[in-house]
Amino acid sequence: MERQRVVMMVEEAEASRAALEWAIRNYIRCGDGITLLYVCPPSALVLSRKKRRSLRLRGFHLALSFRDLCIGIDVEIVVTEGEQADTIISTVNQVGATTLILGLHQGSFLFNCRAMNQFSNRKNLKCKVLAIKHHSMPHDASFLNLQLSQVETIHLCAPAAEAKVPFPMFTLPLGALCGK
Repeated sequence: MERQRVVMMVEEAEASRAALEWAIRNYIRCGDGITLLYVCPPSALVLSRKKRRSLRLRGFHLALSFRDLCIGIDVEIVVTEGEQADTIISTVNQVGATTLILGLHQGSFLFNCRAMNQFSNRKNLKCKVLAIKHHSMPHDASFLNLQLSQVETIHLCAPAAEAKVPFPMFTLPLGALCGK
C-alpha cells in the first residue's frame, strides 16, 4: 500500500483530540506520516509581540501533547499563523498531504461559510478531508462515540461551450417493471 501523508488539525477542543485518537486506531497505518498543524491568528489581530509568541508557544505545547498519542508514527509539528482556512490549505498542499483530519465541533472553522467555500474549491485543496465529530459521553464509558464525515471537495461542471441536451424521461408504471 502507498504511504499516506496525513495533516491533523490541532485545536484545543476535545473533538480534535478524539479525532486524532480515532485516526490512529482506524485510519493511519504503520509507515504513514502525520503533520500536526496548529494555526495561530494572524499577527494583525494580535497586537503585542509578546502575546503572539505566547500563542505560538501554547500551540506548540498543545501539538506536543497530541504527539504523545502518536506512538510509532512519523510525526512532524507545524505551528504557523495566518487566516485559518488559507493557512490550512497552503500547508496541506505544501506537505503533499493525502488527507486532512480535523475534529468537528461548534467552533470549527468548517462552520464558517467562507472557509467552506475555500475548501469546496477543488483547485485549492488537493486531498480528502475527514471531519470527525465527538459526542460527549459519561465519564464511565469505556469507548469513544464518534461520527465520521468525509467532506467532498469535487465540483461537477460541464464545459460552457456545449449546449445542454434535455434528458429524455420515460415513465413506466411500477407494474410494468415488476411484470404484473
